[in-house]
This record gives sequence, C-alpha cells and structure tokens, in this order.
Amino acid sequence: MKKILILYAAYGGGHYSAAKSIKKYLDDNYEVETEIIDCIEYINKVLNRVTTGAYKEMAKKAPNLWGKVYSNSQKGILGHVSSRTNKMMAIKLKNLIKDKGPDIVISTHPFSSQMVSYLRRKQKIFCKLATVLTDYAPHEQWLIGHEYTDAFFVSNDKMKDEIIKYGVNPKKVHVTGIPLSNRFFENFDKNKIFNEFNLDKLKPVILFFGGGEFGLGKDRTLEVLESIVNNLSTYQIIAISGKNKKMNNSFHELIDKLDVNDRVIVLEYTNQVPELMSISSLVVTKPGGLTTSESLVSGLPILIINPIPGQEEENAEFLENHNVAVWIKNNENPNKVIHQLFKDPKKLEEMKENAKKLAKKNSTKDICTEIMKLI
Repeated sequence: MKKILILYAAYGGGHYSAAKSIKKYLDDNYEVETEIIDCIEYINKVLNRVTTGAYKEMAKKAPNLWGKVYSNSQKGILGHVSSRTNKMMAIKLKNLIKDKGPDIVISTHPFSSQMVSYLRRKQKIFCKLATVLTDYAPHEQWLIGHEYTDAFFVSNDKMKDEIIKYGVNPKKVHVTGIPLSNRFFENFDKNKIFNEFNLDKLKPVILFFGGGEFGLGKDRTLEVLESIVNNLSTYQIIAISGKNKKMNNSFHELIDKLDVNDRVIVLEYTNQVPELMSISSLVVTKPGGLTTSESLVSGLPILIINPIPGQEEENAEFLENHNVAVWIKNNENPNKVIHQLFKDPKKLEEMKENAKKLAKKNSTKDICTEIMKLI
C-alpha cells in the first residue's frame, strides 16, 4: 500500500483545510495510507506556538508591517534567513520522513516544501514531493528548491505563467484550483436550511464573515456591516464572528442598536458554511484563499473587506481584475461602494457568472489524480 504524508503549517487556517480535503479524498477513493502532520509543531512545539502567535498578532495589530515582511521575504536578507532557517529545521524533519517512509510528501505550506526539497537535494530522502499553493498569487517562498519538487498545483492560469517565468518546469505545473471539502458539492435542501436558521425564504441572504479569530479591523468591519444593514433593507444577513468573542459581542450590540434582530442573525463558529453559501446571494469577507475558493465554487460574488497586506491583497486584486469581487478599500466610503454595487442588478449577475467560470469544481479530485500518477 502506498504511503502519503501531508505536511502543513498553522499560519492561517487555509493550509490545514487544504490538507484535510486532500486526505479525505485520497482515503475515500484510493487504497492508500495517509497522515497529516503540522511540520513546525513536529519540529518544535514551542517554536510553533511562538511563531504562529506572532503571525496572528502581527496580522491583527500591525497588518502593514506584516505586508512588508511578506514582501521582503521574497528577496534580500529576510528571504535568505527564511530559507536558511528552514534548512536547519529540515534536519529534524528528516527523521520524521524516514520513520514514516512515504512514497510522496504533499505540502500545503512553503516551509514544508522548502524543507523537503532541501532534504531531497542533499539526498537524505528519496520520496516524491508535491506542493499545493493555497492563494491566488504566487510567492517566491513556495518556489525555493523547485528543481526538487515533482508537481505544483495552482489556482489559476496567471499563477502558472508566473511560476514558469520564475524557472519552474512547465510540465510540473497543474492548474487545478485550491482543494475544497466535497460538502460544497452536495445538493442541499434549501428550504430546510432557511427553516433551520429562521430565515424568510422570499428574501435574499448575505453571508458576512467578521474576520474569525483575528477580528481584523473590527471598527471597519462594524462600519461595513452597519452600512449593509442600512442600505439593503430587503436583504437578510448572516454575520459570522467565528471564535472571536469581542467581535461577536460587537455584532450583537450593533444589531440591538439598529433594531434589526428580525433580519440579521449572528453566529459564532459554524461548520455549516457550505449550507449557508448554498442559500446566499453575496459573500462579504477578507479574501483568504480558502474562503475565496469556497465562494467561487458556490457561484457567489464577493465583497472584500480587510485583506491582510501581502497575499490577501494580491488575492483581492486578482478577484477584482476578474470581475468576481468588489473591494471596499480603507479610504472608501462603504455606503458609496455598496450603493454602486447594488444599483444595477446586472452587475451582481455578471459577477456570479464570472465566479462560476473561475471556479475549479474538481480541484481536490484533480490534485489527487495527479498525485496518484506520480506514485
């Protein structure tokens, strides 16, 4: 039986979600032995806790600084330090890979890709390596050691072109999309969902994500939510605060102040995002790779708020350029942007059609098919 090791790192939830989706599809459709491991947690639990905590705090409290770190890590001293650090950590990762004996390592984070490619270059390990990029624009950190990677899976054609220009062998690059849970392809009973959440079947729904545990730009998030409530009185809104209790409390306070409990529902963390997207007409969110892919495959236009400088701003630009999203920038009046978006119903329909065209509905299946070809 073939063995598959899937490595990720917990800097944002998308890397783990991608790993889980791949594992489930492989387990359900092939006779293989799979395992998911957080590579940084394995190497050093304290390091993992400190670095992931620092990432969250910087992204939350100093997003512009994080954007500079992100940009500079592609070049110069930061890029050098990053790759050197990963080489040092790779020595410990070698023991894990030798112990597990995988036929292939699938990486959903650049750190694990760099470490495994380094070990292959040094001929310390001899398994295959596949890298799954989880955003809509490439970053050079994903491509370090690309000569020792057997396959790259990217979300769109522009990414493929860019990493080929970087020097990656075109035969290695597959435009599959970002892996998604198969729950997004279920045929849900929409009436049942409307009833479960006490929603009016005759009114359209907006799904509003408040930034999750980061609670990014809380004041701005509340300003946009208030603007949507005030400008779109015929819509129902599902506002998801995630695990952020302060955001949840602020949502409730705003809704009580506006006296709109009859058409705004506040949820904490929910595992029913596929169901909620199936009844929605628009998603309001920061443009993480995973939520973006889920919105596109659900055929939903996106209203972008609070992107983290760096990869999420690049995602936002990609989505706007493909006319599937409108980005409310920090210097813009939300009322004006929302009015402009909704004044012409054809605009939303056009965005919806573009979302369907851009979506990769077979992303997880296509990735796993190519993985099995490799081994």
